[in-house]
Amino acid sequence: MRFPSSTIAACAVLVAGGAHASIAACRAESPAALTPVIELYTSEGCSSCPPADRWLSGLKGTAAGGGAVVQAFHVGYWDYIGWIDRFASPAHTSRQRTVAAQNGKPGIYTPQLVRNGQDWRDYSRALDRGESARARITLEKNTDDSFEARVTPAEGVSAWGAYWTVTEHGHSSKVKAGENAGEFLQHDFVVRQYVPVGEYRGSSKLTLRAVPRQPAHPRQVNLVVFDPKSGKPLQALSLGC
Repeated sequence: MRFPSSTIAACAVLVAGGAHASIAACRAESPAALTPVIELYTSEGCSSCPPADRWLSGLKGTAAGGGAVVQAFHVGYWDYIGWIDRFASPAHTSRQRTVAAQNGKPGIYTPQLVRNGQDWRDYSRALDRGESARARITLEKNTDDSFEARVTPAEGVSAWGAYWTVTEHGHSSKVKAGENAGEFLQHDFVVRQYVPVGEYRGSSKLTLRAVPRQPAHPRQVNLVVFDPKSGKPLQALSLGC
């Protein structure tokens, strides 16, 4: 694998009268082109993963500008080596197995890069664009810290599925055992909440109650809308608020 070195969103402050407190509002609309969806399956117990994690961290500017939806799914199937990855979840491994089945792959591995639902080995082309989106998404943060999305599929899309993730930057671990013993690992785009939301037909509204914001770890709230048969994204959108 090679590791290179290197949406339209609006946030505003609404003021309801001079004596009233300001209410922060954050809203985004998806573009006409398909936003690349990047998934990295990684583990703190895998000695091959840190270079991939560093590559992923280099995408923060791209993701903040709406150029990609980026997610690091930590998995726990290397925990038996001696180090338990505190960011791992069985749900992440289950998702990775689903992606493998959709790609006709017999097994799973780390680090695995998945781009737009496909196993992807060429990191240098992970952010290529050009495809048209097959769904439109609007995404808005409510004042109670819930998030609301309106999904409108394109003509000819008979059904669609979706999932939410909440990702956080700036996590780190001093690894004391396993393949990375003695290493200080730093992580961005760490999936802290993963919520599949089922299958739909036609335009629908979706709501997420996000995990509480951690001031030390800037977050992204992401919605990925996909074809339920192939797993290929129809469109994706993020909000960094």
